[in-house]
Amino acid sequence: MVETEIGISGFASYLPRYRVRLDDWCRWTGDSWDKVRAVIGTGFRMRGPNENAYTMAATAVIRLIEQYDLDPTRVGFLGLGTESSTDNSAGSVIVKGMVNRALKQRGRALLSRACEVPEFKHACLGGVYALKAAARYLALDGRGRIAIVVCSDVAEYQRATSGEPTQGAGAVAMLVEAAPKLLSLELGLSGSASDYRGPDFRKPFFRFMQQAPSKYAQPRDFPVFNGKYSTTCYIDEVLAATRSMFARLETANGQQTVDRPAEFLRALSATFLHRPYQRMAETGLIMSYLLALAVGNADDHLELQRYTEPAGIDLADLVAELSHEPDVYALVEQQALGEDLYPLSTQTARVFREAPQFSELMTGLGNGGMQEVGNLYTASLPAWMAAGLEEAAAQGMALGDTRILTLGYGSGDAAEAIPMRVMKGWEAAARKIGFQQALGTPEDLDEAGYQALHDGISFEETSPPQPGVFYIDHIGQREEHFDDSGIEYYRFQS
Repeated sequence: MVETEIGISGFASYLPRYRVRLDDWCRWTGDSWDKVRAVIGTGFRMRGPNENAYTMAATAVIRLIEQYDLDPTRVGFLGLGTESSTDNSAGSVIVKGMVNRALKQRGRALLSRACEVPEFKHACLGGVYALKAAARYLALDGRGRIAIVVCSDVAEYQRATSGEPTQGAGAVAMLVEAAPKLLSLELGLSGSASDYRGPDFRKPFFRFMQQAPSKYAQPRDFPVFNGKYSTTCYIDEVLAATRSMFARLETANGQQTVDRPAEFLRALSATFLHRPYQRMAETGLIMSYLLALAVGNADDHLELQRYTEPAGIDLADLVAELSHEPDVYALVEQQALGEDLYPLSTQTARVFREAPQFSELMTGLGNGGMQEVGNLYTASLPAWMAAGLEEAAAQGMALGDTRILTLGYGSGDAAEAIPMRVMKGWEAAARKIGFQQALGTPEDLDEAGYQALHDGISFEETSPPQPGVFYIDHIGQREEHFDDSGIEYYRFQS
């Protein structure tokens, strides 16, 4: 019996209209534009004062339904991946409620009462966990149905911190079904990793006791993070997930699937990673490839030596460093968060970044659009996939029956490495993605406008809500007959 493939058949995105150009931001702050452009990107999006993770998610979902002409009654699973919730009880059901009101306005059938509505939280990895859960739902009790996974987040950082230029906001919805039109998930080959990292990147409730909420009762969601330590956590967890995937590649279904990990990576038509900023995604790919060479055969070691020698590093020492799994949390206990646990790999990565092999491995598809949206947290990885596949279709690239790799990461700390097969005839579904359309015509903020919107106090919108977009209408107050304190009420701009 041949099992039915399960995967992704469509993407739809929502990106808020407010944009900060990083060249402008550098003028305001005195930061180096050349450095920011090379390491981070060209801009970032900001949610409007009456938008949140739920409104952006609902807009992406209604777009998905309309772009792919879906029958809402067939949706049995609506999963939300986010780390920007504003309610600790309800989650994806809020999105379902908004979508159903919009569908009713448009005279369409509603999402079924028999639709599961879970929310998934693990920093930027929540959307990947939601995607895996949707696939398992369809493989078991959800046969004959379709699933929607929506990733929606608001990335905010305090002004004058290292995270400020990496902000962003947006949502991406994915259609998940059997016999997919775009990508088949190869979960049998996927690698997983997780470990507790303490003060890597956190959002404790205590922060809200020190912040004044905005007009729409949304506290500023500034995270607690430790830059150097967070980078160490990212490298270590991506390596662990990749190592887990490499182990599964060797004997999938009892048969050798590839000769060696390096060959597997070189044969990919694209690799999409979680990208808090451009350089971090590059680092994740480089470290994965160095690991593939380190665990490979003599030919792989010869290639690796071409990168270690210019760096003045002994090959055996680098292989030992990449093969070792350090106790990262010990840095917290020793109060040594600035220590580099992968110094040899970091030095070798600098050499590899200049090598032709890096340019061949690093996916350029969709990069232009991603450079201007900033960090979308859970939506970052699917946004890059959407932008990349849409661009590949526009260029007429022959990706059918090739393999891509997705690398998801969530601070705190977990990672997933999931290979996917591009389906034959994928182009038709890719042409409906509409990522470039979602980029729209942004409104560029000046310094005063940026500061007002960022601080959530005095920003006033000068134009009405965009058509087809959800927004917060008002916040509930304690009434005589019922209590709705702090509950958000939403509207759909038809």
